[in-house]
Amino acid sequence: MGLQTVSIILGSKEKDTFIKYLLNDIKALEYMIEQGMIEEGKRRIGAEQELCLVDNTWRPAPIILDTLSKIKDKHFTTELAKFNLEINLDPLEFRGACLTTLEQDLKEKITVANEVLSEYNAKAILTGILPTIRHKDLDISNITPLDRYYALAEGLSKLKGGKFEFHISGTDELITTHDTVMFESCNTSYQLHYQVSVEEFVDLYNWAQLVSGPVLAASTNSPLLLGKRLWRETRIALFQQSIDIRQAKDHLRERSSRVSFGNKWIYESIVEAFKEDIVRFETLLMNDLKTNSMKMLEEGKVPTLDALLVHNSTIYKWNRPCYGIYKGKPHFRIENRYLASGPTIIDQVANAAFWFGLMAGLPDEYKNVQKKFEFDEAKTNFLKAARDGLDNSFVWFNNIRISAKELILKEMLPIAREGLRKENVDEKDINRFLNIIEERVESGQTGSQWMLESYSSLRKTGTRDQALVATTAAIYNRQQEMTPIHKWSPANINEAGNFLNYYLHIDQIMTTDIVTVHENDLIDLVANIMDWKQVKDVPVENEEGELVGLMTAGLLVNYLCKTSKEKKQNSRIKDVMIKNPVSVSPETSIRDALNTMIEEKTSCLTVVQDKRLVGVVTDRHFVKVSAKLLRDLE
Repeated sequence: MGLQTVSIILGSKEKDTFIKYLLNDIKALEYMIEQGMIEEGKRRIGAEQELCLVDNTWRPAPIILDTLSKIKDKHFTTELAKFNLEINLDPLEFRGACLTTLEQDLKEKITVANEVLSEYNAKAILTGILPTIRHKDLDISNITPLDRYYALAEGLSKLKGGKFEFHISGTDELITTHDTVMFESCNTSYQLHYQVSVEEFVDLYNWAQLVSGPVLAASTNSPLLLGKRLWRETRIALFQQSIDIRQAKDHLRERSSRVSFGNKWIYESIVEAFKEDIVRFETLLMNDLKTNSMKMLEEGKVPTLDALLVHNSTIYKWNRPCYGIYKGKPHFRIENRYLASGPTIIDQVANAAFWFGLMAGLPDEYKNVQKKFEFDEAKTNFLKAARDGLDNSFVWFNNIRISAKELILKEMLPIAREGLRKENVDEKDINRFLNIIEERVESGQTGSQWMLESYSSLRKTGTRDQALVATTAAIYNRQQEMTPIHKWSPANINEAGNFLNYYLHIDQIMTTDIVTVHENDLIDLVANIMDWKQVKDVPVENEEGELVGLMTAGLLVNYLCKTSKEKKQNSRIKDVMIKNPVSVSPETSIRDALNTMIEEKTSCLTVVQDKRLVGVVTDRHFVKVSAKLLRDLE
């Protein structure tokens, strides 16, 4: 959201005022189109780079304001969370060595960022979702303390009227809720901009929608969230759910998410897209500095359309239409928002070359796509690419079903090559960057595939947290080598560093796959569970799912030895269990947890959050930690 002076709309009077300015902007935009005021004959490209800031333990480092105060460069700016950084690159003429220039610009600016971050023992990493991000990192205290972010968070929470709900299924499953929009800060992307003329907007915007599936499939890079293996591009589902104000009670009413692929093709002009968003989405924020766009036109000035830009900035289409002014001239752009940050600078520029080439290479037979292809099929292709990456097939023209790899290699890449040539991009750049896409797709090793294979392999030899830290460290280490993702070697467990990187808090070693019993269950049940699962401690929950007790093997044996046969048959767990067992929070340090176990003379700690069991730690866990420590000290 480029505009800084925004605030939440508090009442009907403010809303009415803002809508008047919004409608005035639409009227002004239609006038500018009619009068031929929108820039024509220019093709520019641009990019926005989002990054994660991590500390020396590979965890989020909430130091953005300190960092920016030392960088002092207008190209660097904030994002929603204190541990994110955004770099806005200058527009480039789409010709010649523009792709190499884009690559070099990114390298230089990320180098500047890392030089400053090194003063804080931190570094910037390119990754769609940081593998090591935790629930506690998403606390509202980590929101960047600027009015526009507070306004956005407050406005969405107000419209939601309750907790944001998350349910994403892949190899694993994530089911959780959160009080604020901070889950959105997990996402970091590499956003591309492509300038278009008035006349070509409809064809190019619809084409951008159609090719989103193949482009995304070739570039997925976000399969992990909170230690869960989810979609190949989990950002797509996460972003939608992190700011989705719809509720379950709305199931009979068709409503759109503020993050979406859209619902239909565009038929008339860019104004149609803006009008649709005004119709479908409630105004959320307002700008403080209001301008009368029609009056500005009467005075011979180019209007900034502030109200329209504010409203557009709160609607996150994966292909977003944009209005802007560059060197005094208004123009239109299509913004590609679905590409993840990373895995390397060269991979990102290759993704950009692929998309820019496709946009420039739109074949004549694919124009007027709205008359030739079902929108729902394009949308389905996009969602399938997000879920499964290259491991799926797409519906294409004439209802042909084609594998993602075949469509990209045999049709999309040739179109992209021809498009780059049509724009007179250097042949050296064309071959260098599109060959990366070709080799990546042929090998099948996207960022997501590499991450999933590395993480799954690491889990066989280390804990979940150790695997996440090693994966994150490996991502950064290989980024420094400047080799594209399809040439990366797997992550190594030693890249996690020493035990302090992943053995700081109890949630890093606790067991989360827990067998529990109900307080009203029979004693026989817990006895058999202990035998079947070979465990000596079983937590006890009540009907509300709250932890209320603990059954131990010693307690069970003692009870069975001293109790008559008749009484045993009807005994309930609540009559025998340890009530109010020794518990700690997930953030408890391992040292404090160990001290608690010693002081309380217990071999089992329950880990509780909001009265609910989230993990269990036994003396066996500390034996494993000790063994790892001894190996590190060798």
